[in-house]
Amino acid sequence: MLAPRHLIFTALEGALVDPHTDSFAGAEEALSELDRRKIAFILLTSRTREEIEPIRRKMGHNHPFVTENGGGIFFPDGYFSLRIPGSVRVARYLSVAQGQPYAEVCEALDDIAEECAVGVAGFHHMSLREIADNTGLHPRSAELARAREFDEPFYFTSADDKAIARFVETARARGFDTRRGPTFWHFSAKCDAARAVRSLAQLFREATHIKLRLVGIGAGEVDLLWLRAVDHAVLLPDSREAPKPSEHPQENPGRTRSIVMGDAPGAAGWSKAILNIIG
Repeated sequence: MLAPRHLIFTALEGALVDPHTDSFAGAEEALSELDRRKIAFILLTSRTREEIEPIRRKMGHNHPFVTENGGGIFFPDGYFSLRIPGSVRVARYLSVAQGQPYAEVCEALDDIAEECAVGVAGFHHMSLREIADNTGLHPRSAELARAREFDEPFYFTSADDKAIARFVETARARGFDTRRGPTFWHFSAKCDAARAVRSLAQLFREATHIKLRLVGIGAGEVDLLWLRAVDHAVLLPDSREAPKPSEHPQENPGRTRSIVMGDAPGAAGWSKAILNIIG
């Protein structure tokens, strides 16, 4: 029997690229080997489609990718010959929207904030200059970050801990997810990176008719949510939030029984992990 073919899912920020410079220096050897062997690797990111397009062009990435924490799945034109259920054309891609549309998310954010008597400031409230000032991004990068389709970054302008807890619970009761990130809170509905991984794996199986070994490489605690959906998971070191190797390796629900800790952070660690896995 032939060995399973690898299908790789990888976090973008903090794993394949530097989150501050977007450099993937150090990953070239593994990227070249994946290209030579025609192994697909899917990018998963919290960024927008427009934000990662320049990175994908530089990298020569021509595989599907998942944006805004599982909000949308995008397929390059003609990538699969089979029909992709629920897909619509968006720019040069076929897209499957998992998350609720951005306009509805923003409306709900404002409604729940008013109901809970808290002040919020989301990207849809801010000018381009204000987004740049609040994120530290160059104005052009801020413009790309503002091109949101599913997930709204925001911060509380006036709320104590009790009010924030009330907001989070009210949002949850209405089917919205409120998550605290390193810089902003994030507000969305039905964005699910693990579901995106499972959907993509099923499509690849239907398209290739071969057994696949799902590999996942993450770089932070948020990636644990989808790393549990793969067969072989690697979590690269991250000084801010990576758990120790001994932390509950058998208690993660889903496919993966344990998550292997990578030897080094960033693109160099990513490259080493990829090359070790694919042999």
